[in-house]
Amino acid sequence: MFDEFFLIALAVYFLAGTIKGTIGIGLPATSISLLGQVYDPRVAIALAIMPIFFTNIWQIYRTGNVRQTLKSFWPFALALAVVLWIFTGFSAQISTSSLIFVLGCVVVLFAFTSLFVKPPELPRRYDRLAQVVAGSLSGVLGGLTAIWSPPMVVYLVSRRIEKDDFVRASGVLLFIGSVPLLFGYWQNGLMTRDLAVMSMAMIVPTLLGFSVGEAIRRRMDATRFQKLILFIFLLMGLNLIRRSFM
Repeated sequence: MFDEFFLIALAVYFLAGTIKGTIGIGLPATSISLLGQVYDPRVAIALAIMPIFFTNIWQIYRTGNVRQTLKSFWPFALALAVVLWIFTGFSAQISTSSLIFVLGCVVVLFAFTSLFVKPPELPRRYDRLAQVVAGSLSGVLGGLTAIWSPPMVVYLVSRRIEKDDFVRASGVLLFIGSVPLLFGYWQNGLMTRDLAVMSMAMIVPTLLGFSVGEAIRRRMDATRFQKLILFIFLLMGLNLIRRSFM
């Protein structure tokens, strides 16, 4: 069973890394929603932690200027880290069917907001408050499902920042969220030693896929590819919701 799961996970993380390398987002949404179709979502989430951590270190390294990003988005980062750590405890307590339902809703939300939502431009005078609210919402979703990008994407789009700044900020905020996620899962007994080792092993196919995705991005229309992937996410999220009632 472990061998079968390991081989499936290798393929899933190569695909997830490819998607992230191509469109800049989607690593946890891909890996957790795919593995969550069959396996316990807590196992899928635990397995995602190390790849999230290291791919975003790589993304930060490639984009640089971390200090300026933290200076601009520290309220978001602080709210995200604190709330996410708190809500990992709820992930340990709720039933598997409830967690699958929440995961499905978050995947649908992720796909829907990425496809259809273009929020109005955020006035600068409300920026700090918006960061705290969006960071807290991201923390709730991240603590329960390890997918905290929907509120983050909506907030960053509302700031109307440049594409490179968007990639840089999302990498930093995803990395920051992965730290309390790892600590919270370990603290609550959801990240076992075996899962930690397996999660580390998933870094290799993820980074290989990431490199492939970067090559794809340079050769094809990334916008069309992104829309296709997001529609697939939408279907996977709806299937998770269906599965939660079975």
